[in-house]
Amino acid sequence: METNTSLQQQLLEAGVHFGHLKKKWNPKMLPYIFAEKKGIHIIDLNKTVDHLQETAAAMKQIAKSGKKIMFVATKKQAKEIVSDCAKRVNMPYATERWLGGMLTNFNTVRKSVKKMQSIEKLLSDANADSLTKKEKLTLARDKDKMEKVLGGIAQMSRLPAALFLVDIGHEHIALAEAKRLGITTFGMVDTNCDPNKVDFSIPSNDDATKSVAIITNYITAAIAEGLAERQAAKDEDEEEVDNENEAKAARLQAEAEAEGGNTAGGRGRQSEGGPKRRAPQGGGARKPQAGGKR
Repeated sequence: METNTSLQQQLLEAGVHFGHLKKKWNPKMLPYIFAEKKGIHIIDLNKTVDHLQETAAAMKQIAKSGKKIMFVATKKQAKEIVSDCAKRVNMPYATERWLGGMLTNFNTVRKSVKKMQSIEKLLSDANADSLTKKEKLTLARDKDKMEKVLGGIAQMSRLPAALFLVDIGHEHIALAEAKRLGITTFGMVDTNCDPNKVDFSIPSNDDATKSVAIITNYITAAIAEGLAERQAAKDEDEEEVDNENEAKAARLQAEAEAEGGNTAGGRGRQSEGGPKRRAPQGGGARKPQAGGKR
């Protein structure tokens, strides 16, 4: 990660500090506002850096634990940036539009995802030749329409552990669903929003493409670090298990060889005295019967 000075310079160049006009500002953002210039509020970059690093550290720990973080950004200037970052770390995302109930009615959404996957399988199957041209066209249109909205969550088998939102005011439905389910929320918060609505807020300009890019790329790098540390720990555990198994196998082999040597020695000692006579059955010499001849 960059030093605070370097990061602050990058944020300054990206225009992260530009807020909304004075008439649109939210009074709850006052602690994060540095000054006002020509009717525009200027965000304090020191606060932005502190909150960004805190957010990145929290998201890194979530990724390290193996849980999913969902990226949400349906604004035109943020769609491509957020989807690319989410794909880079294999995280779910929603960038076209937020379906009502995507979290609170997750089971129904999963059924729609399975339907989309079954259509895709049908079209790619060898038996697709049995379909008419019109049927193929209809199925392809349905698949494209569903993939546009559900493609980002196709591999999400359970609810995410956290949500990252670009513009919490614009994504208020997603934020409300996450709050209802107790899902941790992270968000870029401009001067027209309430920072208390999310668990981790990043005071920043959520309208400029450069601003969205630098914030999203920074937290994506933190998530990538968390995933890398998780993989390294997993490899280390596997190596320890392999070493334990090898040591156990060597110990068992040594014990088997030692036991084989003892058995061979015992047989040698038994054969030294020559063959042993078997005792006659019946308990020795027979006694003469009463009244018989002597």
